[in-house]
Amino acid sequence: MSVYQKYCHELTDENGRLIKFTLDYPENFNFGYDVVDLTAELEPDKRAMVWCGTEGDVLEFTFSDVSEMSSRMANVFRAGGIGRGDRVMLILRRHYEYWFAAVALHKLGAVMIPATHMLTVDDLVYRFETAKVDAVVCTPLGGVPERVREAAGRTGRGMKLWCVQGGAEGFEDLTAAAESACSVFERVETRADEPMMLYFTSGTTGYPKGVIHSHTYPLAHIVTAKYWQQAEENGLHFAVAETGWAKASWGKIYGQWLVGCAVMVYDFDNFDPKQLPRIINRCGVTSFCAPPTVYRYLVRKGIPDMPTLRHASTAGETLAPEVFRRFTERTGITLREGYGQTETTLLAANFSYGEAVAGSMGTPSPQYNVELRGRDGRPVPPGEAGEVVVVPENGSRPAGIFMAYLDAPEQYSRVWRGGVYHTGDAAYMDENGRFWFCGRFDDIIKTGGFRVGPGEIENVLMEHPAVEACSVVGVPDKLRGQAIKAFVLPESGCAPGPALEHEIREFCNRRLAEYKWVRLIEFVDVMPRTISGKIRKNVLRSRT
Repeated sequence: MSVYQKYCHELTDENGRLIKFTLDYPENFNFGYDVVDLTAELEPDKRAMVWCGTEGDVLEFTFSDVSEMSSRMANVFRAGGIGRGDRVMLILRRHYEYWFAAVALHKLGAVMIPATHMLTVDDLVYRFETAKVDAVVCTPLGGVPERVREAAGRTGRGMKLWCVQGGAEGFEDLTAAAESACSVFERVETRADEPMMLYFTSGTTGYPKGVIHSHTYPLAHIVTAKYWQQAEENGLHFAVAETGWAKASWGKIYGQWLVGCAVMVYDFDNFDPKQLPRIINRCGVTSFCAPPTVYRYLVRKGIPDMPTLRHASTAGETLAPEVFRRFTERTGITLREGYGQTETTLLAANFSYGEAVAGSMGTPSPQYNVELRGRDGRPVPPGEAGEVVVVPENGSRPAGIFMAYLDAPEQYSRVWRGGVYHTGDAAYMDENGRFWFCGRFDDIIKTGGFRVGPGEIENVLMEHPAVEACSVVGVPDKLRGQAIKAFVLPESGCAPGPALEHEIREFCNRRLAEYKWVRLIEFVDVMPRTISGKIRKNVLRSRT
């Protein structure tokens, strides 16, 4: 029996379709002890991670390695004053030390705060002060120690500072300290409902929110890994994500290790998509997950043979049907889109047991009761856009849905109003029960008496070869109430101007119902984005 089966019940039909998924875990469940250490005890030589550096060096770590190194780091952290409930920020890019440190903090009962290495000093000051950070573990690369040290000085907080791989001025060398630390760490009693992780999610408006998850969060990613990404027992899953983002939790550790699949880590300096097939082939990757931009690049530049790859998935933005078609034709692999938030685990997907349809979010996860509701709180009929909400079956918060916003109880109550979790995202359901993303619920455009999701228009725009990126908003219009306007970032080599504007508008409007027609197009040199890559529609709307 796989480790994950200890903690869940799966109900499938005669065709292998997952009908119901429920979790069953002890009150003191802890991923560090009950998954990593348990797997190390049962199968000490089982592969957990394959790490590849930019110089071609490859390292493999077993679950026994991860268990031992996480215990050593836990002893270092405890000696440094870190204990249950303390908050520790990890800025470790894709260094293999991240996996040891994350599991060590889980064992301690400390709260892990993953963060990207791209944060500025001001970004760090905000997070240090807002989260009351007790310690930082960081990479020695890219000037990160210097920025951390400056930010720590500005806050005046007496934080413990660690750096890996040789350390830095003002930091203790965590790598060296762990090598000489005791490899035995006695279990610390933690509770499954206690905070385990804090992510800062960068919305398109305002300051980043602190999203807190409990120790049940890893378990809720079983469905993510097994039924969407199709991570396999003794397989190798490769997710393109830096450890500072929630995508890393989705694809680089929890669900994968629970179902017995190793994770592939490519620790690059500058992202170069053309290297991905080489890494996949060299290391024998069996399943792959990346944002649509990566697949779009691969399709345009040509996809080489990848004989070991059997499954591919994508999330983060809508996948253009043309990319879906060409990737599938070239590889024979069906691309499967999924949907969720930093606040949640997987809410909907084109699951392994069903047909995948390009551009669709797929069907709701059997782990949750997901509905589409209107502003009146009632379910909307098929074909009509509504807000994606999660309705608890027993009135309590489901595992995998975040437990709090950091120091923002009113904001948390607002998204949980009416006894349901409001994602703020809009979608409609077709006659086959599939969801189709429409954009943020508040971004729905009301034009000529019709409700239009900007995502519908953006999907069509992205099919035009001259469009590198786009965003659609509603602008005031005396005749229609709102008119549909598209902001377009042209592909390199495509000159913006009236001729291209006419070509793109005609291309889109031939493919859209008349009430969805693009009335205005404005070309931009740069698409305004958050640090996590989300397009800031509020900035674009302010230009109209």
